[in-house]
Amino acid sequence: MASSAKHHRNAIGPAVRRFRVAYGWSQNELAARCQLAGWCISRGIVAAIEGRVRWVGDFEAVVLAHVLKTSLISLFPEKINWLEFKTYVTLRPEN
Repeated sequence: MASSAKHHRNAIGPAVRRFRVAYGWSQNELAARCQLAGWCISRGIVAAIEGRVRWVGDFEAVVLAHVLKTSLISLFPEKINWLEFKTYVTLRPEN
């Protein structure tokens, strides 16, 4: 990549980390709680989500919100800089 700009694959990673840390959970513990909720996830996947290097599916975000005892919308930032996702999202001009 020619530019040094970061290109993220998810918008919820920072909030997942914030909630996890607030509960005093390790990444392993969050992964174990997600497994109990029915999602086969590892500590490495939690780390990749928090680091924003892994895409997060809709059902995965729902499980994370459930396990973190919060609403789905609270995992998303108030504003999203879509340029951070330009490698993965093609925005078209509004008509």
